[in-house]
Amino acid sequence: MPILLLPDTLINQIAAGEVVERPASVVKELVENALDAGAHRVDIDLEEGGVRLIRIRDDGAGMEPDQLPLAISRHATSKIASLDDLEGVSTLGFRGEALPSIASVSRFRLASRRPEAEHGAALEVEGGAVGEVMPRPHPPGTTVEVRDLFFNVPARRKFLRAERTELGHIEEWLRQLALARPDVELRVSHNGKPSRRWKGEGDDLLSDSRLHATLGEEFARNAIRLDHSGAGLRLHGWIAQPAYNRASADQQYLYCNGRAIRDRSVAHAVKQAYSDVLFHGRQPAYVLFLELDPRRVDVNVHPAKHEVRFRDSRLIHDFVYRTLQGVLAETRAGSTPSALDAPHMQHATQPMEGAAAWGRQQAPLGLRQVAEARAGYEALYGRSDAVESHDADAANPGMAFAPSVPTGPGAGATDAEGDATLPPLGYAVAQLHGIYVLAESRDGLVVVDMHAAHERIGYEKLKRAHDGEGLRSQPLLVPVTVAVSEREADVAEREAETLAKLAFEVTRAGPQSLAVRSVPALLAHADVEALLRDVLADLREHGQSRRIAEARDELLSSMACHGAVRANRRLTLPEMNALLREMEATERSGQCNHGRPTWAFFSLPEIDKWFLRGR
Repeated sequence: MPILLLPDTLINQIAAGEVVERPASVVKELVENALDAGAHRVDIDLEEGGVRLIRIRDDGAGMEPDQLPLAISRHATSKIASLDDLEGVSTLGFRGEALPSIASVSRFRLASRRPEAEHGAALEVEGGAVGEVMPRPHPPGTTVEVRDLFFNVPARRKFLRAERTELGHIEEWLRQLALARPDVELRVSHNGKPSRRWKGEGDDLLSDSRLHATLGEEFARNAIRLDHSGAGLRLHGWIAQPAYNRASADQQYLYCNGRAIRDRSVAHAVKQAYSDVLFHGRQPAYVLFLELDPRRVDVNVHPAKHEVRFRDSRLIHDFVYRTLQGVLAETRAGSTPSALDAPHMQHATQPMEGAAAWGRQQAPLGLRQVAEARAGYEALYGRSDAVESHDADAANPGMAFAPSVPTGPGAGATDAEGDATLPPLGYAVAQLHGIYVLAESRDGLVVVDMHAAHERIGYEKLKRAHDGEGLRSQPLLVPVTVAVSEREADVAEREAETLAKLAFEVTRAGPQSLAVRSVPALLAHADVEALLRDVLADLREHGQSRRIAEARDELLSSMACHGAVRANRRLTLPEMNALLREMEATERSGQCNHGRPTWAFFSLPEIDKWFLRGR
């Protein structure tokens, strides 16, 4: 069969197969064009889930009449003119494929007017057949009308779902957009009835009311606001506290330079950051905005622009992981890192207000209080830790957290109300069934799972101690030969320095084999071959690996679990207060090693409701 040039209509329909998956794809392309045109308000009118009608009206810059035919021509665009423009593209759309592709599979109408023009113009396209440009009355801006999507491609139309399903996809994409563009007012109607409105609220990407409107009050109440810059990168937005988690990834939103994207490397970094605090099988929730020089990211790697390629994906992965890890480390029991009250975090490791700051503000104790605190700590943690800690307090009483605070109810209170200096978790008043510690706080009741809390405290101590030594390497008596693929052997050879930092000594023994001569000392009895394969897989896909650290943490977590106080052990009040003070000063103490919460708070108004007080 001879090679023939395809007709333009067929070319556009083939392109539509990539660009136009469903009505939500059409809404995405048209609304992005409106935003690129500088719109401050966009009206989206839909019928039958967008299958019967999609009408997008904006108040943007508009177009001249002679530009309308160019707008529906393939690869005609006002957004790039050279390779330099493509490499640094900052607009949402840029290829010039959307309008001709959409027009080829629908009954299409385009109308527009420049603000300075006396009247507008309109152009109609029927299944790819282009009509004449005609003068039409039109307000400043542009209106695009798409009727009977896929009317001339019945095979594609059969793949569309029910009206409710297609509308749900459109609403989900608009929710993504609403989070990223609080400066734009969005009005949505379906089948002639208003269904959704997001008011324009200025340029603040961290708009609290927009967060409430899109993800709900529960997410907003549990969100931690962050804003961190470094290495030419900026990461800001919200992440949910570990206690607020999901069964699916339905509340995970990632944006790169304002564009909603999916990226496996960043998703992996977020998952790793949460790995030490999230309950098994649960998903974190977040809204993250990553900003970097447009020339450091290629947005032209996916037909629908859902994915991007970073020039230095390893740096991006590490930056996201370390930023979130630093924020999550501050989720201490008793702290309140609410997104809607806390100041913007300018650095990922900046301490949050709450438990950690409280201890540093307290005055030195009297001898009786120190003795009581010492007794509690010796009973709970052993004499050596307690003595060292108290000796340090004596030398510098304002710097230590736990022994420098009162240990009994009411001790240290100074104002008329008697609770001005209460620590975040308050003071213990009782133990319930040998499992829970009950404490009176300033505003209500704190309940602590003593085993879960002590387990996290011990785990963090073990990690700090081991991190202080670093990863020690243990030579093997007999080198272990591991059969691998040629690609894995190449990775091992290329990443020899990285493997050495992970306490692995690995040399290439052949095209498809590696010789392991030393391993991390703490994991000497683990399955060396399986561990090495996992590390190489991570290095190949993400440019780095935390498999060693994760395996180490799993071992230390088991050790901490065995060393934690058990249920049904009776604690004295000084022991209970020692546990509370340690929780307030320990990173990630809001969750145990397995991600379960370690404490809960019940406010006085909430308790009053139990007993119908004030009604």
